[in-house]
Amino acid sequence: MRIKREMEIEVMRSISPKDSDVMMLSQLKPGEQGVVVAVEGGRGLRQKLSLRGVSEGSIARMIWASRGPIVVDVDRSTVCMGRGMAQKVMIRRI
Repeated sequence: MRIKREMEIEVMRSISPKDSDVMMLSQLKPGEQGVVVAVEGGRGLRQKLSLRGVSEGSIARMIWASRGPIVVDVDRSTVCMGRGMAQKVMIRRI
C-alpha cells in the first residue's frame, strides 16, 4: 500500500492542472474520452470514485454532459456523478 501511495503522489506532482492537456472531467464533450490523471479531493471522495471504477489510469468516455448529473463510461461501466464531483477529476484528453 505504501508503494502504491508513493506512486500516486509522484504522479500528482508530475501533473499540474496548468498543463494544457489536463482538464476537468466535466469539461469533456459527449463522445470524447480521456485518461484520469488525478482526483483532487479528500479520502471520502477518492473512495467513492474508486468504488465506481474512477481512479488514476482509468479511461473515461463522456456519454451525457447536459444539465444535471454527468454520465461517463469508465472501463466499460456506466457511472453517473454530480458536476461538483466531476470537477475534481482531472483527465488528459486522448
